[in-house]
Amino acid sequence: MPTSHPAGPGRAPGRGSARFPVLDPATGETIDEAPDQHPDELDAVVDRAHRAWHGWRADAAARTRALLRAAEAVEAAGDGLARLLTREQGKPLAESYAEIARTSARLRYFADLVPRTRRISDGRPVRSEIRWRPLGPVAAIVPWNFPLQLASAKFAPALAAGNTVVLKPSPFTPLATRLLGSVLATALPEDVLTVVTGREPLGARLVSHPGIRHVTFTGSVPTGRAVAAGAAVSLARVTLELGGNDAAVLLDDVDVERITDRLFWAAFRNCGQVCMAVKRVYVPARLHADVVEALAGRAKAVVVGNGLDPDTRLGPVSNAPQLARVERVTRQAVADGARAAAGGHRLDGPGHFFAPTILTDVSPGSEVVTGEQFGPVLPVLPYRSLDEAVAAANGTRFGLGGSVWGTDPDRAEAVAERLECGTAWVNHHAELSLAQPFAGIGDSGVGVAGGPWGLYGNLRPFVVHRPEES
Repeated sequence: MPTSHPAGPGRAPGRGSARFPVLDPATGETIDEAPDQHPDELDAVVDRAHRAWHGWRADAAARTRALLRAAEAVEAAGDGLARLLTREQGKPLAESYAEIARTSARLRYFADLVPRTRRISDGRPVRSEIRWRPLGPVAAIVPWNFPLQLASAKFAPALAAGNTVVLKPSPFTPLATRLLGSVLATALPEDVLTVVTGREPLGARLVSHPGIRHVTFTGSVPTGRAVAAGAAVSLARVTLELGGNDAAVLLDDVDVERITDRLFWAAFRNCGQVCMAVKRVYVPARLHADVVEALAGRAKAVVVGNGLDPDTRLGPVSNAPQLARVERVTRQAVADGARAAAGGHRLDGPGHFFAPTILTDVSPGSEVVTGEQFGPVLPVLPYRSLDEAVAAANGTRFGLGGSVWGTDPDRAEAVAERLECGTAWVNHHAELSLAQPFAGIGDSGVGVAGGPWGLYGNLRPFVVHRPEES
């Protein structure tokens, strides 16, 4: 029997009985339904968030205590959250548990982060201090690949800064977020965090709502542009993380056998549905065949299946539209001359399964190279000079991350310095500390998340001047 999960603190009851189904991507079956809330309901939700904001912003010590209680509540609910997350998103259960742990850790990190008052000295007999004030209600719109982790990346700094949050998950993955909302309700005051669920135009109405003062969004470039345009109506601040097309550049001294496993999982974790995953690999021509063979062997050996199966290492693609995109860009690449050294096709049976795919002989202009496939498909391209490889790595409109791999870390770091992106890794990829900034350039987004930068992104400066007494 499907089990309904409440939306959490300050939730709106929903107009009528409109609901939409949520599918298990491993089976294609409906596992539950979620409220399809009407855009008109947002007026009451945002109004309550605004009223709750006045009390929430007033007591920083109380906020810290509440966020620490929230972290404990998330940990205590970990089993139920993880299983529900795997059922609606598809990732292996171990990865769901890791996502819950990251959510809790982020709440703890931001609970202890306090903005610093700064004194300005410019030679005048005036004492000037920069203090910090919260913005007001924040709209957080979250995609389906890391529903809870990315939600916490938005609401933890926003709440720590003294804002209230209206959180909207993807219609593909609303259930675990609604359950998370009910868990957080045990630790947070009413209406400080509200989860709303529904299909469009709910999101469009939320980002353009005049009561929202900051919109933080993770998703596709076209939707991000629409979000920015919607937020501009009320001149709300925007933070946009719009994905990436991260390149991994292998140097001519790389130890292929040593890096294969790390490189494979940098590309295929969460079935390749990671904004900062490796999405294309550039290899010296003389090593190209060895790298393709090593990665293809890894792809053929990995266990693909239902994320609830403890033997599964790679789950399904999370939803039908994304599966169709993965299949389309792969077929087009093969039609243009590429060869699948492993995979290249859907797997038989129910669910949204696509065989882990390694592509070789890929045209550099193929969409699987220039775009963002966001699935279990990895093109491997040869290069003849390092300048050629760096130019190719920088040759898209994305600029989220990139990595360089070789046995001489100093040389690899020098090459990494040449990558046009927000984060460059040496001999690993897609690893982030809670304390570091996370941002991209170009089509990868606007604004900064993570660390103190994420906190200050949810605050505005407030300057107080007073004369110095003689």
